[in-house]
Amino acid sequence: MVLDRTRSKRSEIVDLLVPLRRYARSLTRDSLKADDLVHDTMVRALESRANLRPDTNLRTWMMTVLHNVFIDEQRRKRVEARHADVLVQLSEEVAPPAQEGQVRLMQIRKAFESLPEEQRAALHLVTLEGMAYADAAAVLGIPIGTLMSRLGRGRAALRAFEEGNQKGKASSSDDGPERGRAHLRVVGGN
Repeated sequence: MVLDRTRSKRSEIVDLLVPLRRYARSLTRDSLKADDLVHDTMVRALESRANLRPDTNLRTWMMTVLHNVFIDEQRRKRVEARHADVLVQLSEEVAPPAQEGQVRLMQIRKAFESLPEEQRAALHLVTLEGMAYADAAAVLGIPIGTLMSRLGRGRAALRAFEEGNQKGKASSSDDGPERGRAHLRVVGGN
């Protein structure tokens, strides 16, 4: 007798799939989302089946479950959207303006380009391309000692550029011998 009632309930649930999908499509306006909604409804219905009274209209109950699952999903999406908006606002407040970075990059590029060609080539191969000293020297056709000398002079010129920028920020009336020279701080290096 219990087995017959279980089969009967399963049969009723299978018969409800078509109207559930129809209602889900009406709510979501998308067949894939509707299928997901019906699936989530079935899962929630199975989880809540212990609360189902024997005299409950299964169709009404399943449609109610589907509607509640849909409403819960809409609420969850609104909450997630609010959280995303807050995160965007926070990141905009925390992140420095992009134009400062662009200006800084342009200054570094100009300082690098103002170096003599042999220093630029040596620095590019070692610092930007990550080549070992021996490989960079081979590419340039020079001894390693010459490469290291060019690297040292290029780095010193870039450091002087940066130190001049730092002094210029501290006091704009710097009349020392470094005035007018571009300076840059070198980070890392071989």
